[in-house]
Amino acid sequence: MHNPGNATADRFPAEERFAQGAQYIAGRLTRGTSGRTHAVVDPASGEEVLRYDLAGTADVDRAVAAAREAFPGWAAATPGERSDALHRFAAVLADRAEDFARAESLQCGKPLKLSREFDVPGTIDNTAFFAGAARLLQGQSAGEYSGDHTSYVRREPIGAVGSVAPWNYPLQMAAWKVLPAIAAGNTIVLKPAELTPLTSLLFAQAATDAGIPDGVINIVTGTGREAGEHLVGHPDVAMTSFTGSTAVGKRVAEIATATVKRLHLELGGKAPFVVFDDADLEAAAHGAVAGALINTGQDCTAATRAYVQRPLYDAFVERTAALMETVRLGDPFAAGTDLGPLISHVQRDRVAGFVDRARSYARVVTGGAAPGGELAKGAYYRPTLIADAAQDSEVVQSEIFGPVLVVLPFDTDDEGIALANDTPYGLAASAWSRDVYRANRATREIEAGCVWVNDHIPIISEMPHGGYKASGCGKDMSAYSFEEYTQIKHVMFDNTAVAAKDWHRTVFGDR
Repeated sequence: MHNPGNATADRFPAEERFAQGAQYIAGRLTRGTSGRTHAVVDPASGEEVLRYDLAGTADVDRAVAAAREAFPGWAAATPGERSDALHRFAAVLADRAEDFARAESLQCGKPLKLSREFDVPGTIDNTAFFAGAARLLQGQSAGEYSGDHTSYVRREPIGAVGSVAPWNYPLQMAAWKVLPAIAAGNTIVLKPAELTPLTSLLFAQAATDAGIPDGVINIVTGTGREAGEHLVGHPDVAMTSFTGSTAVGKRVAEIATATVKRLHLELGGKAPFVVFDDADLEAAAHGAVAGALINTGQDCTAATRAYVQRPLYDAFVERTAALMETVRLGDPFAAGTDLGPLISHVQRDRVAGFVDRARSYARVVTGGAAPGGELAKGAYYRPTLIADAAQDSEVVQSEIFGPVLVVLPFDTDDEGIALANDTPYGLAASAWSRDVYRANRATREIEAGCVWVNDHIPIISEMPHGGYKASGCGKDMSAYSFEEYTQIKHVMFDNTAVAAKDWHRTVFGDR
């Protein structure tokens, strides 16, 4: 493991924190055994922060074995005991909030104020929520549904869970995977993205320091092709949870099917932002900029397709472009920065490719280029507004995952809702109107797991997050997420001690 000792690395001393390795198995850091290394790179400067040994299949096997070994004891803990441990976990996270915020901003390039005000507080709140949810591992009340028998339903943990998380919100995605699983009594092996392992490792260490037993939470930092696929297909993993692109999600489902695992998928999105002609134009324009540029657009719920009813269309385009031009790109650790870089130069070039190709069939109103000067060292791209693209064009149908908003006009309400639904995705959407009946119709008819009204992006621990259609299956956060990580068992009692004899007589006659 090597730290180049530059100014970027000094913002978070990763070498000191991960001197023993970047795998967290059975309560301790260890080195990966793949024989290959990978770098954590600051996307704002292009400088290497940390180089670590990647996990191989043997490391995944060790992590799964640790999770399997820890499962009986953790599953046998009372809901109250698991709840107490998670409350302690939330307190440790709160005490280390600044460490988490700095590590998250360094590895992702997101503004420090976003990490401090959104990612870290959201993770702490989610931990506190599941500390409470752990006490609600309920089945159903008993009842007599068949003669002299009493039936009830037990809700039980599943076993060792294998989860794969993306690079856009590494801390929050670790929490969304780990917390409902362990609150329900499961153990887990999490594979974070190899670009962004730092906060997942800190998260696991905080859990250990809070008294959560060794082996309950394990982290393997390897590639998707090697460590990820081996984890998903592992015969001792009872459930797979994956967040990422729809294309990779299909591959995960294919692998998991071979061992008939429980599957939870939160996949891509292409969120529509539908502005009706009675909407508050100023609110909608501000909402579009915030919704499109959150986390530099690297958010599967980000507003990407704005459909604006024709009377407001020109004014919306003009006002949204003007607001985008006021957004300040800069050092993620500087107080005045609104927008950081994309995760990598590869991702920046991918986003630029979408925009450059769109010039032949649409109008790039603002942005559409990487900045020069000092920012040219990083993976920065200017906030971009594209107008007048066709509904079937690439920028409308494909997930760009960058600071790009496409605006299209529509005439009737029927058309606006139809256009909103006209992609394979269905993760999130928003509707903008001052008419409650119009807005309510949109919430009913737009095909998405979340539909905001006169807002876009907020999430809360008590409510579910998850998609329709090609955006996946299953829910994160909320009690619905908690139930995803349980299985139900029907228990049936003979209350007379003679029912079995009666069944025998019915089937085989008197003998």
